Amino acid sequence: MPFVKFSLMAFALSVSAALVKRQGAGFVPLVDKRFAYADLPYRVDTDVGLARGEQIGYNMCNSTTEGPTSLCQTLIFNSLDDFCIWAPPTPGQTVGQIEGEMIAWCTKPGHGTRVMPAGTITGVQLTKTPDYIQVVGFMDQTKIDMVAGDSGGEMDPHGADLRGNPMGGVVYTQAFNGSYTQVIEWHNFNGGNTFCLKACDPSRPNGPALCQHIYDTQGCDFNAPSNARDGVFESCAGDSQNPPGQGAPIVPASSSCSTFASTDIYAGCTAVPLPGATAAPTSSCAKPTTTSASASVSAPTGGNAAASGSKSGSGSAAAPSKTTSSGAKGLEVAKLTVMNLVGLALSVLFLL
Repeated sequence: MPFVKFSLMAFALSVSAALVKRQGAGFVPLVDKRFAYADLPYRVDTDVGLARGEQIGYNMCNSTTEGPTSLCQTLIFNSLDDFCIWAPPTPGQTVGQIEGEMIAWCTKPGHGTRVMPAGTITGVQLTKTPDYIQVVGFMDQTKIDMVAGDSGGEMDPHGADLRGNPMGGVVYTQAFNGSYTQVIEWHNFNGGNTFCLKACDPSRPNGPALCQHIYDTQGCDFNAPSNARDGVFESCAGDSQNPPGQGAPIVPASSSCSTFASTDIYAGCTAVPLPGATAAPTSSCAKPTTTSASASVSAPTGGNAAASGSKSGSGSAAAPSKTTSSGAKGLEVAKLTVMNLVGLALSVLFLL
């Protein structure tokens, strides 16, 4: 199995190198782009005439873009009460069909995005570990324009063409040092009325392994094992998991959990401190923008909101599966990975 993993990784690297070369000398993969939060450009991906189209939204997001027509593609992930996930801009298409065009839907206003309607999140566990911050939970996915019954898929900053899913989508958090920091490695699985989002600390060395992006059909239980329960809203400290694909997925130990009512943190606007913080929960909230959903989308003006505030080509992915510890799991993962890498190879041939 180690030889298989090494061979698959070598093949993936060769495919990625071929994709970079084919897209021109000036091409920079999304995962290699760096922007200070206050200096984000209007769009992170400015290339045109691409095989799968252009970036549909924008990254300069503030009060002029906030509301039900927002196309903001800058995702914020701060705490239990303040996070976003990627979801469609319009209803009617599955995650596999529209993963490259996802936009940010957030639990609270203030980030220039769409705001999740009341009742979207029905249970969630936040875990902050030495290496990452993670939310895993349950939702009514139809409230954020996902197709009812869609088993979903994965969004990450890679993709077969290395432009990310969504294309140009970037992630920022205050969780690591108190200031908005760009998250380089992250993954978000949505589907089957469940979701998980993990953002790896860029100052730590194992982000690419812990926020792995090649197991896109394996779902949350494999990539982000947790103790999340529907109907429970809690914020915990925890140990880091084993990197996905390295041994059976085991739920890491968690501690210092604080439980809240959904009406307090989402409707009541309680600000929940991160696990380990000395500050007590506070109540403060801006009112969401009430722009009509039929209104035209205006281009953002000025900078980003104040600091206070799937694998491409993989198609639809299986819903987060139950954790399995059998020996056959490793073979299944290797087989799925081969299939994914074959898809990458076909992408290279398509670009050629």
